Amino acid sequence: MSHAAAMRAALDEARAALDTGDVPIGAVVVDEAGTVIGRGRNAREADADPTAHAEVLALREAARARGEWRLSGCSLVVTLEPCTMCAGALVLARVDRLVFGAYDDKAGAVGSLWDVVRDRRLNHRPEVVAGVLAEESTALLEGFFRAQRS
Repeated sequence: MSHAAAMRAALDEARAALDTGDVPIGAVVVDEAGTVIGRGRNAREADADPTAHAEVLALREAARARGEWRLSGCSLVVTLEPCTMCAGALVLARVDRLVFGAYDDKAGAVGSLWDVVRDRRLNHRPEVVAGVLAEESTALLEGFFRAQRS
């Protein structure tokens, strides 16, 4: 599965978050064969859970599908640059590759404010592919926040 195809699946998850009033961020975990083994969308509002970020939910589902917490060989594809919690989670899950769409200048931990995933002090550093379908991810978020302000 190409990065763009996986990002389209993540964008579908992000759009589904709109139904619950959550910020439209979506994520998928893709295994070595290109199969989606985990899906997540923001559910902080829906679940009243501060940790219910799209990335964490997708990682949890992928780990259940694999029957283990190590997600070696997998890619995490998410519509927005991960925050510190999610960046830490994907490092701890041993994800091989992070693919994200839009940068997050306010809370991004993969180059914007911090660079958790490339910190040389950590024993695992995934490959990073940034900016995949960034315009679509940005437009979805901007539309959501514009509607919140009006």
